Amino acid sequence: MSRFKLAIFGVVLILLGIFVSSSIFTVRETDQALVLQFGQWKRTASVPGIQFKWPWQSVQKFESRVLSVDPPAEEVLLSDQKRILVDAFARYKIKDPLKFFQTVRNEFTFQNRFGNILTSTVKEVVAQQALEDMLSEKRNTIMESIRDSVANDTEGFGISVVDIRIGRTDLPEAVSQNVYDRMRTEREREANLLRSEGEENARRIRATADRLQVEIIAEAERAAQVLRGNGDATRNDILGKAYGEDPEFFEFFRSLEAYRETFAEPGTTMLISPDSDFFRYFGDVGGIPRVSGSKKKNK
Repeated sequence: MSRFKLAIFGVVLILLGIFVSSSIFTVRETDQALVLQFGQWKRTASVPGIQFKWPWQSVQKFESRVLSVDPPAEEVLLSDQKRILVDAFARYKIKDPLKFFQTVRNEFTFQNRFGNILTSTVKEVVAQQALEDMLSEKRNTIMESIRDSVANDTEGFGISVVDIRIGRTDLPEAVSQNVYDRMRTEREREANLLRSEGEENARRIRATADRLQVEIIAEAERAAQVLRGNGDATRNDILGKAYGEDPEFFEFFRSLEAYRETFAEPGTTMLISPDSDFFRYFGDVGGIPRVSGSKKKNK
């Protein structure tokens, strides 16, 4: 074979390789593809595997998985005139790649348009709610309302809205500080009120305890006085009977009691004449009264 024929054969192989390589494309399980010819749709390739096309045709691939849009949080004025930051995100799926391509051309353009629709719908729906609603079970109903509205507005894009969620609802920093200050003031007021009530209760309890103490002590003293009175009466009665039966022994007993009471404390000093009748039983158990020396001489 001449060199010329070999060159022609090589060129043919190269052209054939280029033709084959530009005629084959692969569709993954997560893809759906549009075959376009000069920008016009020819067919949709959604079956995973190797697909064929003409070399002058092009392929536009789109995700078949669930995608998400997460625009920045927006500040919303609620119906009760409170401001909050709302962070919402959406999940969607491209169900009609041809309509999607014809309306937005690519996913980047759609993300921007869909994000604007989601943000405006969230602000419109949330602005009709009160803060209490956003923090209660009504939140689920609000998210369903947003989802239905967004699904209706994006119906012509060839997508299906899977879900829309409000991730978080925060107060703006300035509002948060005011709320925290107000909450702290209210808690301090409640704490002061509780302390005041506690102190008042403590004073009332102490007053009641003091009154009961006085009453108990007074009652005890009254009972003691009654007992002492009864004891003294019994004692006097016994002493009276003893005096009637043996006056001399009674006088002796009374003197012993007087001695005991007088000398109960150590170091007791008494300025009494030795001839005093107080010491009558000191020198004579019989109790004969002691007389002075002058009286003895006269006798």
